Amino acid sequence: MTSPLLRLTGQDKDLGGGFIVRRLLPAARRQSVGPFVFFDHFGPLDVAPGASHDVRPHPHMGLATVTYLFEGAVMHRDSLGSVQRIEPGAINWMTAGRGIVHSERTPDDLRQRAFRQHGLQLWAALPQAHEEAAPEFVHTPAAAIPVAQVGGSEVRVLIGEAFGCRSPVKTFSATVYLDITLAAGQALTLPPLAEELALYSVQGNLQVDGEAVAARTLALLAPGAVTQISASAGARVMVIGGEKLDGHRFIWWNFVSSRKERIAQAAEDWVAQSMGQVAGDPEFIPLPERKPSPSESASPPPAPYL
Repeated sequence: MTSPLLRLTGQDKDLGGGFIVRRLLPAARRQSVGPFVFFDHFGPLDVAPGASHDVRPHPHMGLATVTYLFEGAVMHRDSLGSVQRIEPGAINWMTAGRGIVHSERTPDDLRQRAFRQHGLQLWAALPQAHEEAAPEFVHTPAAAIPVAQVGGSEVRVLIGEAFGCRSPVKTFSATVYLDITLAAGQALTLPPLAEELALYSVQGNLQVDGEAVAARTLALLAPGAVTQISASAGARVMVIGGEKLDGHRFIWWNFVSSRKERIAQAAEDWVAQSMGQVAGDPEFIPLPERKPSPSESASPPPAPYL
């Protein structure tokens, strides 16, 4: 029987207006799990009528954002001309590559209504050979996500392959992302689906190989091990992982790269407003006051994406 190699409890960050985000990655003890270098759990937040949590246009580079909602809705717009309402159960993979700009705003029909916002945003670092890939936004609706029934549990295969199902979402390296509804009192056997794996309970305490793991804890699993997961009262569990990242990544604000000088260049490009614009939206989030330097030995943690 194996136990999680490491547990990350994350830090809660108030992004304003009571919007609390728990950030699990990057962490001092672990930068990444598979390609994932950033893991934010936001909400659940009850949004009052007229309240605004809009995210103005901002850039990304060297990564892919992966947005997944449990409740609520977000209107995505980007510098490619994509306009997409993001709703629960869909996977939204935005390849930033050499650079993209996007906004995330409350849909107009929800602005004067009370609603609940709850979800995850992850960043996948692109392999070094694809860091400068062409930007792209791909929306995979909830109905297109394959579902496996495993004992009394349901497994939605958001990205990658598991339990005989393969997600249609295309990635640049082997990647796993699962949404598991774990039935009360039932055990699920999780095979070693990838070189690196971790699990995170959105709701409900877990037993992982007989060891208690509290909700909202990112637990890294032993490489190559078969893992037994159970929850006496049931749980909603996310599994992330994939092929080990090909080298260290520097992370500053919304930029990720294997080269510090590339991040410095992206910062200059954003100041010059040469990374693109979201049509019809003249607003933008300015660069943080401290700019990255190619001579820095370490990069500061990323600023909130919201």
